[in-house]
Amino acid sequence: MITLASERAEHAPAVELLLDVAFGEARWQKTCQRLRDGQVPLADLSLVALAGDALVGTVRLWPVLAGRRRALLLGPLAVDPAWRSCGIGALLMRETMARAAAADERAILLVGDAPYYSRFGFRADLTRNLVLPGPVERERFLARELVPGALAGAKGIVTPALRLDRRLAA
Repeated sequence: MITLASERAEHAPAVELLLDVAFGEARWQKTCQRLRDGQVPLADLSLVALAGDALVGTVRLWPVLAGRRRALLLGPLAVDPAWRSCGIGALLMRETMARAAAADERAILLVGDAPYYSRFGFRADLTRNLVLPGPVERERFLARELVPGALAGAKGIVTPALRLDRRLAA
């Protein structure tokens, strides 16, 4: 049985190991990593999937400014290779988006495979006037508005927007 929980500081070593397995050393070179460097994921919106005591999935959300609009950056989303195709990624996505909406967040950005993320409502047209701090394939730069029109007129560079009151619990 899979259970979801808010990520806590004690999960960090297992999350990092899972991310190393899922993405390898290349994860440190990705454009989105530039937005995460020196930041802390949002505690109440970043989740882990547990099979008993084993951490088998993770998703993190980070506060950013999309031009001048607050948004969230999703990623990485990872599932242990032994647990892929079990629906854990979709479960994590649905729950983190529901929590973000309940927390009055307005939009989520990510870089990922459009065919996978489109089923959760992510679209490339919403990021048309936004720029990431590094190279990215435009068709992979996606967004979902949690509030209709949240990104209407948003333009400019995406930058970190740290909120200290929502750091991971110790």
